[in-house]
Amino acid sequence: MSLIGYSTSMDSTRRIRLLQALEIDVFRPRHAETVRVDLDEPAPARIEMTARRPDPVPAPTPAAQPEFRPAPVAAPVAVAEAYVAPNDWSGLAAAVAGCERCKLCKTRTKTVFGVGPQSAPLLVVGEGPGADEDAQGEPFVGRAGKLLDEMLRSIGRSRADNTYIANVVKCRPPGNRDPEADEVAACRPYLDRQIELIRPKLIVALGRIAAQRLLSTDAPLSKLRGPVHEYGLTRTPVMITYHPAYLLRSPGEKAKSWADLKRVHRFLATGEA
Repeated sequence: MSLIGYSTSMDSTRRIRLLQALEIDVFRPRHAETVRVDLDEPAPARIEMTARRPDPVPAPTPAAQPEFRPAPVAAPVAVAEAYVAPNDWSGLAAAVAGCERCKLCKTRTKTVFGVGPQSAPLLVVGEGPGADEDAQGEPFVGRAGKLLDEMLRSIGRSRADNTYIANVVKCRPPGNRDPEADEVAACRPYLDRQIELIRPKLIVALGRIAAQRLLSTDAPLSKLRGPVHEYGLTRTPVMITYHPAYLLRSPGEKAKSWADLKRVHRFLATGEA
């Protein structure tokens, strides 16, 4: 059995706190000074997102069916002009603060750049700021943010020490709607530059929207969870898990979230998922 033992700085109190927050039954080990995370579950293979080739369709009988005309393919979303984001942290932060590249600039209170160490091994990406984040200018500061902090703490991670937290878009979509394709395209240079500067060992996308926008796919979350994907030219590993706000609404998925966290911990410790 492959196990990783936690030191007293990651003692049972942290793990029990998370499991209780996730409403998962817990047990206390005989020796309270050591907590072990079971890493024996099967490791998913690293794959790249590829489109499944459709099964061949038999040719129609001319007398029975009309002529087949393929549906038009939608053109990729284009931003008004090519944009190169500043390649240093201070310039990038200033560019985001004054950004007017999409319509979200008209309704925001504050931009939400990101928070955490600038060389963190773990980058957590959400979909977009909510009302609390828009007011404070920091990602994940509401109830979902508190749960995220507990989840990270259970595997020895925090936004203060070793985890950077950002969003796919830096401004709040009105009414907390999903970010639209043109908004994501306008913000992508900022996130790409953050990833380039941070050089994380792993990106964790929270929820369906963040996962789909990062991976440029419309696959459902159920298909995206599990495999290790890759992002961008840097081929940075990406893992997908549930958004903390979803866990607050759907407690039945909390055990799966804990399994995802163990895989994140394993990957950061060993490079294997």
